[in-house]
Amino acid sequence: MAKVPPGVGPQFPQVVVLFGATGDLAKRKLLPGLFHLASAGFIPGCRIIGVSLEDIDADGFREAARSALDAFFNRKVNASDWEAFAACLDYVPQSAGPAALKAAVDAARASLGVESRLLHYLSVPPSAALSAVRMLGEAQLVEQARIVMEKPFGVDLASAVALNSKLHEVFDEEQIFRIDHFLGKEPAQNILAFRFANGLFEPIWNRNFIDHIQIDVPETLGLGKRVGFYEQTGAYRDMVVTHLFQILAFIAMEPPTALEPAPISEEKNKVFRSMLPIQPADVVRGQYSGYRSEEGVDPQSETETFIALKCFIDNWRWAGVPFFLRTGKRLAEGQRIISIAFREPPKSMFPVGSGVGAQGPNHLTFDLADASKMSLSFYGKRPGPGMRLDKLSLQFAMHDTGLMGEVLEAYERLILDAMRGDRTLFTTADGIERLWQVSTQLLESPPPVRLYEQGSWGPKSIHQLIAPHAWRLPFERAWRAPNQSGA
Repeated sequence: MAKVPPGVGPQFPQVVVLFGATGDLAKRKLLPGLFHLASAGFIPGCRIIGVSLEDIDADGFREAARSALDAFFNRKVNASDWEAFAACLDYVPQSAGPAALKAAVDAARASLGVESRLLHYLSVPPSAALSAVRMLGEAQLVEQARIVMEKPFGVDLASAVALNSKLHEVFDEEQIFRIDHFLGKEPAQNILAFRFANGLFEPIWNRNFIDHIQIDVPETLGLGKRVGFYEQTGAYRDMVVTHLFQILAFIAMEPPTALEPAPISEEKNKVFRSMLPIQPADVVRGQYSGYRSEEGVDPQSETETFIALKCFIDNWRWAGVPFFLRTGKRLAEGQRIISIAFREPPKSMFPVGSGVGAQGPNHLTFDLADASKMSLSFYGKRPGPGMRLDKLSLQFAMHDTGLMGEVLEAYERLILDAMRGDRTLFTTADGIERLWQVSTQLLESPPPVRLYEQGSWGPKSIHQLIAPHAWRLPFERAWRAPNQSGA
């Protein structure tokens, strides 16, 4: 196991109160993530108290945690590491009430023997979040505590304002961490490094050189057990407000005064304040064939499983540059890309038929999948007589560095940041309320859903939305295979 760099983990031991401890997210991500952080030495002492509706005891919770590791942890579980982790686990049924939870937290803090901090993780549906917050308030578990909230943060402006108001009755804004696992991924943070650590691209990162930008996150997956939740939410609320707009802010933000939480949050919020309201005419909503026949879905459902839209940021850097966003379920491929199209030369001296411009403009592409990749496309001369040009590319993949083993999973990184009090990758109340505000026209007057075939790229009208440009996906060329040598 790699040595943990100093300053990466929290200063104090942590007592984690995990609401929804027997749920799907806890099993797939949170318990394996906490096990890794604890066993790798990122946390200087840890106790985890599971809370859920299930009437089990601490041993039952340990069995559930071990099953979760066996099923979803992608490394080998060392026996001594597991024994140490299991000893840190406790459980309180939600029905036992605030007094029982406080007693369990007090016992956990006493067992650590030193000063500690609280992290409350609400891995529960939005409808259950406020009852968990009230329970924490009644248990007097607010001081020296931070609370992590799962999306969605409301379903419109009014509900977001109401939710934030209720939260602020118990917790200060500085204690609240609204989580977006997209921003916890290594490639998303690499955007900040790429933009602000290099002098090469920042001078051309504006409307004078960039023609349009695409953020494209198609998914092949269906909804599984999330049908009931999704039927009340849809692709826009589930993915665009909470994920894609956050990525957009990283792409569009001005350089912060420091790489610290407050300056970065302020620059992101400036982007959101500069966004023009989303126009229903600039949106395509889709629904895959067969969705209405799935269990738990209204046979007349108008819920979108696909959304594509055009939006604008009305400031000096980006005025007039369209941002195209697309995401949906049951699509042809699972991808997560940002594609930046640069303006083409104003005049070509190359002869007709040379091939210049035939495959579109130069693109800078970020792949936001777990294995970070970037590509810069350009035209170059084909070897031989005459002037024939081909579209070529420079590509980088994190696999080639030999450092992929150092990458933390998204939830692991975000949990660690919350423990440290680093809000850089989290959403503020002001930011989320502004995003619901610019969404109001769309939510009040949504365009009709259009059917699309499973395994396609969405409704045909997406091509009219982006014209005269074209969607980058499917790619005109495949990513290069990772360098097996790691050179």
